[in-house]
Amino acid sequence: MALKIRLQKRGRTHRPLYRLVVAESSARRDGRCVEQLGNYNPSPRGAEVRLTVDLVRVDHWISVGAKPTDTARNLIRDAKAGRTAGA
Repeated sequence: MALKIRLQKRGRTHRPLYRLVVAESSARRDGRCVEQLGNYNPSPRGAEVRLTVDLVRVDHWISVGAKPTDTARNLIRDAKAGRTAGA
């Protein structure tokens, strides 16, 4: 069972929201996930938060072999650097 940390699309047309999840690599993009690790809002409005990530759980899943996708890796890097506020 190969695990990936990737984005799962939510939201509506022209207003996407994403969840950062751990899922099996063979699962569909919006299919079943093992655990939700955070949320990503690419276009926050007002006081909405752009990015929230549970870094402790991310480190746990990476330590047991989960591979983040390129986009997920960039978001995790931003969260560790503290760049989670709105645009």
